[in-house]
Amino acid sequence: MTTDYSALIDEQTWAFIERTNSFYPPDSTDDSVARQREVYNTMCRAFFSQYPGSVSSTNKFVHTAEQRIPIRVYEKSDSDPEAICLYFHGGGFVVGGLESHDDVCAELCDATGFRIVSVDYRLAPEHLHPAAFLDCLAAFEHVASTCELPIILCGDSAGGNLAAAVTHHVRRHERAPVGQVLIYPGLGGETDQGSYLTHAQAPMLTTRDTLYYAEIRGGGFNWSNDPRFAPLNDKDFNGLPDTIAISAECDPLSDDGRDYCNKISAAGGKALWNNEPGLVHGYLRARHSVDRARASFRRITTAVHLLGQGRWPGQL
Repeated sequence: MTTDYSALIDEQTWAFIERTNSFYPPDSTDDSVARQREVYNTMCRAFFSQYPGSVSSTNKFVHTAEQRIPIRVYEKSDSDPEAICLYFHGGGFVVGGLESHDDVCAELCDATGFRIVSVDYRLAPEHLHPAAFLDCLAAFEHVASTCELPIILCGDSAGGNLAAAVTHHVRRHERAPVGQVLIYPGLGGETDQGSYLTHAQAPMLTTRDTLYYAEIRGGGFNWSNDPRFAPLNDKDFNGLPDTIAISAECDPLSDDGRDYCNKISAAGGKALWNNEPGLVHGYLRARHSVDRARASFRRITTAVHLLGQGRWPGQL
């Protein structure tokens, strides 16, 4: 199935795609993991924006019995945080870290006034599933035990998967998250239907890419029935917090956000799905150069802010 992206994607977004591909070609999954990380880090540095003036960050660690997990805590100097937002970065569970989403977290802190905690979870293939999930869960447990503020979970792409997985796991915790915001999340949808077919050859992320990352993360084992790996396949959607999923139209993952929100709504929960017209996977990096991405980032920060205050947006 072929989609005419010339009719969907505007000039600004094409410029963003071309700039990204100049660092990170679409077939880069054929490179070694070390090379993929090198290219991804170079690309992220090229898109890096300076911190807003009132935001600062501190590197810390979450200690578990087995290891220590690096985290970065963002604070806004001129406001007392009303909530704390745990942020899990994207990167297919293979690339990314504290640096790749540093400016995104700083701007999220500035827009909401919340304390933001970015988690440097372990990556595959050195650390297979459920390593990333366990690190994110440990970060949640740390925040829940050391802070009285309401907790929001947020993440993009792979990080959206991890946010949902942790939310499902801790929904009955006494400090359960009050909300979650998932940005173009991959949640374990069927890859032989829907957007996985319609946008199989989408710019920035293909269906082949999603299969590659799932294979690497799972070590070749089929984890599709494990909600820690594929939250969309959980058998229980009761008791989940208010949820907002924001997808990109030109992305094989777009239906995952829709289907996930539909399951929460069917179970009696509150969920809202936005499918951003003409945008592509990874558009957070385009928030300063593409009008559509800038508007979407405002919707994302508004969603985090409202849910952290215990408010429901109705629409974004």
